[in-house]
Amino acid sequence: MIRTSRGSAPRITVLASGRGSNLAALLDAQRAGRLGGTVAAVVSNRPGIAALDIAARHGAATTVVDHTTFEARHAFDAALADAIDASEPDLVVLAGFMRVLGPAIVARYEGRMLNIHPSLLPSYPGLHTHRRALTDGVRIHGCTVHFVTAALDHGPIIAQGAVPVRDGDDEDSLAARVLEVEHRLLPAAVRAFCEGRLVIAGHRVRVKGEIVPDATLEVPSPGA
Repeated sequence: MIRTSRGSAPRITVLASGRGSNLAALLDAQRAGRLGGTVAAVVSNRPGIAALDIAARHGAATTVVDHTTFEARHAFDAALADAIDASEPDLVVLAGFMRVLGPAIVARYEGRMLNIHPSLLPSYPGLHTHRRALTDGVRIHGCTVHFVTAALDHGPIIAQGAVPVRDGDDEDSLAARVLEVEHRLLPAAVRAFCEGRLVIAGHRVRVKGEIVPDATLEVPSPGA
């Protein structure tokens, strides 16, 4: 378990921009005693989103830093950092947070900020990952949990989960299959961090033990 100055379970602040399904997965894992830490706060760049309602129902503090009220990205980043700092996190998790963070705020939380991305990085960084995977005709797609660095979606990879791309898939069906894996992978990676089982070595992450013990790599079967 990582050491905290308060001697309690690691505090987690989640950044979210939408429906909050990965946030819900983290909170479900916390309730089941499988997270290794406590989601203490949720910060969003958009008011009125479902993720804020989910956080409130689970007793997590909520803050909105509306990016549309800032003329410059660095000003938004500074306000966002202030909101994160106010929650005193040991770990910051980007769970569907749809803003690119500047180098200063990334450096502020270096080594303790994770992101979940809906592709098998380094393939398909950025947006529209499922559409691009289908266009390219790949047979395996998935998701990645990684440490956040200044290079967009290129931080050291902690864990990945793969699913088959099936004949007849569209963006929605593929996204739904990947999301199921995200909901297992992200809480497991967060737990590994909270338990002190992740070691960054250059651009690689050494994991002590397994992330998801029962994980399997799915590949397309004949006729799938």
